[in-house]
Amino acid sequence: MTHYTSVTDEDRREMLAAIGVASVEDLFADIPATLRLGRPLALDPPRAEQEVFEELRALAARNVSTDDEVSFLGAGMYDHYVPALVDSIVSRSEFLTPYTPYQPEVSQGTLQAMFEYQTAISELTGLPISNASVYEGPSAVGAAGYVAKLSQPARRRFVVSRGLHPHAREVLRTLSHGWGMEVVEAPLRDGRTELPRLDDEVSAVILQQPNFLGAVEDVAPMAAAARAAGALTICACDPLPLALLKPPGETGVDIAVGEGQSLGNRLDFGGPSFGFFAVTEALIRRIPGRIAGEARDLEGRRGFVLTLQTREQHIRREKATSNICTAQALNALAAIVYLSWLGRRGIVELAELTLRRTAYARRRLAELKGVSLAHEQPVVREFALRLDAPVERVLARCREQGVNPGYPLAREYPELSNGLLVAITERRARADIDRLVDVLGAAVLAESAAKLGAAA
Repeated sequence: MTHYTSVTDEDRREMLAAIGVASVEDLFADIPATLRLGRPLALDPPRAEQEVFEELRALAARNVSTDDEVSFLGAGMYDHYVPALVDSIVSRSEFLTPYTPYQPEVSQGTLQAMFEYQTAISELTGLPISNASVYEGPSAVGAAGYVAKLSQPARRRFVVSRGLHPHAREVLRTLSHGWGMEVVEAPLRDGRTELPRLDDEVSAVILQQPNFLGAVEDVAPMAAAARAAGALTICACDPLPLALLKPPGETGVDIAVGEGQSLGNRLDFGGPSFGFFAVTEALIRRIPGRIAGEARDLEGRRGFVLTLQTREQHIRREKATSNICTAQALNALAAIVYLSWLGRRGIVELAELTLRRTAYARRRLAELKGVSLAHEQPVVREFALRLDAPVERVLARCREQGVNPGYPLAREYPELSNGLLVAITERRARADIDRLVDVLGAAVLAESAAKLGAAA
């Protein structure tokens, strides 16, 4: 039996001396003091299991889910229906418990699931190569930027659409600082990206389809401009609208990435989810993570193997393009189960249903007094509004009525200080949209009247 032995003060002194640090506190010197506790944790005395359970249940009850209110939140995470089939398959021990398929002879099920997932992502994006998933959408954008940097080592600039998800822009800026890359933001004009003139310093143009404000971008001309300047085009995509929109690969995009949560994964209070990543054949050796491939054994039987892995664990460190340790294989499995459940026609029907309900919601809301559209561009599932009232106060009024009308835009887009992003999925029926119209309209009028009263 193994006994736990704590680290002694002498052990700590020896370790600190070995790495040349005077104290443990010095190891955390780069973390701002405002983010550090500065005192020992105030831990409660030990409690019985039942007491702990009751307290945790009380804490959990303070959360509000989409089952508790009619939610029109989106901004990259969407409340789609997840069929029971998904849970049934991803909960099987064969998929739930394996860590990673290092031994193909005992990992055929996992490898085939990866292979089928890759095939589906390639079909959605119109690009021939997909990896077996990455962590989530924003880090996929960051990884795509690194692929561009490696492919264009002499170029030191990214041109990034302001319509790219704010979290993805933040991740890219953080990583670019370490790479010595400059990030230049392309502005939005009436909701769409307006590219600046591109020169030979630009490594990649990075945009989103549809963009964060819901507008459908005209990707092909921007990809053509990037190609003319010798730069790559990276497009972060919402996967479900790709059932209606032209696939990125057909518009000249070199790398298509995105957040996969809407494919068979619940919101789960923000995660986990997965990111997808697809490229042209020219970039296959740069793609992060790993690729599962199909093969034949000596007897001609179909089998599956790990074909390519670009992590530093598998190749020389200086040649690695990724430090991704574990693909989000279980979440990606949920995606391929979900896509198989929908089928080729089903995904189109789902996207068409969402499109019709979005058009209805956008029209009805824009008719309200004190509400206007933030832009006039075509949208698929999400759209931005301007309110003639303080958004946070309107939100509070709506939530008192059991309706969450959307995502406030002021923090990420100060120019839309009273902006609201509204998302529609198939779970929001016409009756839900009508309720949103009634509740939001009343809240805007009430806040506008309160504002006038205060001014008088």
